[in-house]
Amino acid sequence: MVIDSLRALLPDLAPWRASRDFRRLWFSGLVTNFGSFLTFVALPVQLKELTGSAAAVGAIGAVELVPLVVFGLYGGALADALDKRTLIVWTEVGQGLLSAALLVNALLPEPAVGPLYLVAGLSAVLFSVQRPALDSLWPRIVAHEHLPAAAALNSLRWTVGGVAGPAVAGIVVAYAGLGWAYAADAFTFAVSVALTVGIAASPAALPPSRLRSSGGTPMAAKPSWQAITEGARYAWGRKDLLGTYAVDLAAMFLAMPLAVLPFLADELDAKWSLGLMYAAVPAGSMLVSLTSGWTSRVHRHGRAVVVSAALWGVAIAGAGLVGDVWLVLLCLTLAGGCDMVSGIFRGAMWNQTIPDELRGRLAGIELLSYSVGPTVGQVRSGGFAAWLGVRTSVWSGGALCAGAVGLLALCLPALMRYDVRTDEHAARERERRAAGAVSGP
Repeated sequence: MVIDSLRALLPDLAPWRASRDFRRLWFSGLVTNFGSFLTFVALPVQLKELTGSAAAVGAIGAVELVPLVVFGLYGGALADALDKRTLIVWTEVGQGLLSAALLVNALLPEPAVGPLYLVAGLSAVLFSVQRPALDSLWPRIVAHEHLPAAAALNSLRWTVGGVAGPAVAGIVVAYAGLGWAYAADAFTFAVSVALTVGIAASPAALPPSRLRSSGGTPMAAKPSWQAITEGARYAWGRKDLLGTYAVDLAAMFLAMPLAVLPFLADELDAKWSLGLMYAAVPAGSMLVSLTSGWTSRVHRHGRAVVVSAALWGVAIAGAGLVGDVWLVLLCLTLAGGCDMVSGIFRGAMWNQTIPDELRGRLAGIELLSYSVGPTVGQVRSGGFAAWLGVRTSVWSGGALCAGAVGLLALCLPALMRYDVRTDEHAARERERRAAGAVSGP
């Protein structure tokens, strides 16, 4: 009985067993996430060393903001119009070249600050183009009923890199130097490209109700402002989707503390803990991913998103209020677990209800919710830290997050009512998949 209960908590491996392309993309993401987290730690540390300013570190978010907004929306339109595999491969190549540029700058006798911001901005462009293509590809290579399990496995992939990357980065940066972190990141992108080119082509989907044609050949809508606004109108008409975007945006904007962690470690007289602080949030996420079997038995995904996002804020507030570094690490770990629960159910709602021909454009909007929030949040946390102090920046953001999530839940009741068993959009997508309207794995 106990063994059966423990097995029920383990991740559902059905997507892994059923889809070769899912396995290749999973390993690709695992490798590249590990390298990206090395740079994720090394870049703010290098900026801190060169400038000594919390605001300068937080400004990374400002540099990334415009590319995320502009290219996130356009990247969604590209994902619906072009082959998704091609977009993913070439953006991975570009990210590898940017990591090489960071390496070259780090090896200079006097590294410059400007290239760090330039690479951050260009990396945001490539990320914004790639992520909608990647997010819209999962529903094509995974069966509809396996999408929640796929979301949990993808979260596990991210968190493994998120735990190992920062932990290793702290050691590498301290004892080997920044150059080694950037070099390892460039190498992981090369491995990722080798894995990704082996997946099947994934051309644009054709809307069943209104096919475009050119010379008698059906074609998907070209990337355009009209195509983007079509996706925006669909999202606006789905208040449950709007709720997931708004909740995640509020949680990340108000309670993302990563930009000030180097200064928090200094204030707690625990510089040795910086790598652990960066790893704590992914560690909490990984613990949830490793025990995610229970998520397939939850049907009211909207409520799960709201509750877990509010608890994320509470845990971040705790990290700012406690004065012991080990309690800070515990709070950050709990926050990561709550964030992962929210992410699993947001992903399930998106992947199980959005039509395939709109999936890229909606993924572009989703990108804004989970990327613009943390990006602007870096500016907020850095500015608050310079104005009110580091710990006040952390705890006040967490408290504001919990309050904002509660207010959004009251304003968007459709999110709280969502039930995957009865939702009309989820039922429609199940029927389309069963009828073969959307390609399976």
